[in-house]
Amino acid sequence: MKGGLAAQQQTFIRQTQVNHAAVRASFKVAHILATHGKPFTDGDFVKKCILAVAEEVCPDKREAVNGVSLSATTMTRRVEELGDNVYEQLNEKASQFKFFALAMDESNDVQDTAQLLIFIRGISESFEVSEELAALKSLKGTTTGEGIFVQVCKTMEELGLDWCKFASITTDGAPSMVGTTRGLVGRLNSEFEERGLTPPLQVHCLIHQQFQAFLSELESAYEDVLYYTEIRWLSRGKVLRRFYDLLPEINTFLQSKGETVRELTEPEWKWDLAFLTDVTELLNHLNVQLQGKGKLISDLYSHIKAFEVKLVLLVRQVEKLDFTHLPATQSYCAEKPPVPFPVEKWKDALEMLQGQFSVRFRELHVNGKAIRLFQNPFAADINDAHPSLQFELAELQNCDILKDAFKPDSLIEFYASLPGETYPNIKQHAMKMSTVFGSTYICEQTFSRMKQTKNTTRNRLTDKHLHQTLRLATTGLQPDIELLISQKQTHSSH
Repeated sequence: MKGGLAAQQQTFIRQTQVNHAAVRASFKVAHILATHGKPFTDGDFVKKCILAVAEEVCPDKREAVNGVSLSATTMTRRVEELGDNVYEQLNEKASQFKFFALAMDESNDVQDTAQLLIFIRGISESFEVSEELAALKSLKGTTTGEGIFVQVCKTMEELGLDWCKFASITTDGAPSMVGTTRGLVGRLNSEFEERGLTPPLQVHCLIHQQFQAFLSELESAYEDVLYYTEIRWLSRGKVLRRFYDLLPEINTFLQSKGETVRELTEPEWKWDLAFLTDVTELLNHLNVQLQGKGKLISDLYSHIKAFEVKLVLLVRQVEKLDFTHLPATQSYCAEKPPVPFPVEKWKDALEMLQGQFSVRFRELHVNGKAIRLFQNPFAADINDAHPSLQFELAELQNCDILKDAFKPDSLIEFYASLPGETYPNIKQHAMKMSTVFGSTYICEQTFSRMKQTKNTTRNRLTDKHLHQTLRLATTGLQPDIELLISQKQTHSSH
């Protein structure tokens, strides 16, 4: 009897293990589908593939594989559970944030519904930095600053975020975002004033909008360059270069078809095309430098300052017809076109672009010394520092041990190692700077995912499931599948 009981128990344990393995596999497949933006119905297709492999490679495991539920209904439920688990983890981390920053942008999905993405970057006492999707909110009707503000408030409330820990906000330059009266920034400033708090650092950075304004100011025939999607057009910035390089072949092809496009042979138009090709490539290079998850504001600010110096240099060189840093323009100049380069037109255009940068990155320049202090506290001028930091900087800059330990490429680790009792204000300053989003890159990247996920063949995907899918696709957290399994009664499907 004792032996029989043990055998029955072993059978039960084995069956439980098989059931757990089946559910675990189901969760893992759902996770893969979500992170790759695949339809939930693909679960059935995946199962057919696995069964086909099992029949050939391990036929004895076919029944076990067949017990894994990968139906569309199951995949949908699994994605919901995985997304909720990640959000619970984010909630837990948010409760430990000493400071946090938000980055946001809005774009229309395939059904022309305005979707607002809100990302959060927070930092804990131990300098653990977390960057996660805080919310995806549908904006019904018009996208006004007030409507966006309401959604920001809801997101903060849902995550239990304290307004006094709100360090910075990064948006694009749309009026609904940056308007000082009715825009989001204006509403936030009013809210902080009512609460008696200092408004957060405000960064407005989206390079492609600058280029659109650049073309608009010139009353250019091109209102924009070719898009890959409405969001990631600069990642396809080489399209214009390819068009310029292939211009002779394009003309030859058109002539062979008995077609002509007058502009393609006009010298004035070709000067403009060459110059726009060069400027697009310069902006594209800057955009790439600003991209990347977890980049610090100090690094991004360095790239912005360097680009502004390049613009000053280009203005001087264009005046002298020096096209050293403008390869397409230089190439066309070598062809000795019958009309001269339009110096004043493009000099004015570059100066206009300089003005755009000054306006767009005004907040960064205003906080330039604070950013520089964060970047290298040993090189900071004590006289320029906030009074609360001056004595601590005096201690720090004369501590040879810490000076030797300082490495610019590991700022977070350096500030985490500083003794809190000696440098409390410097550490607090570093925490705030560590959270700042230097650009809306993470939003642009996620909107590209959204357009791939919710496409014309999958336009009935609900906002909830779109949100969960994007959360799983962008998170740095790992869903706790074992916890999810322990919370449910598992049984195999048939």
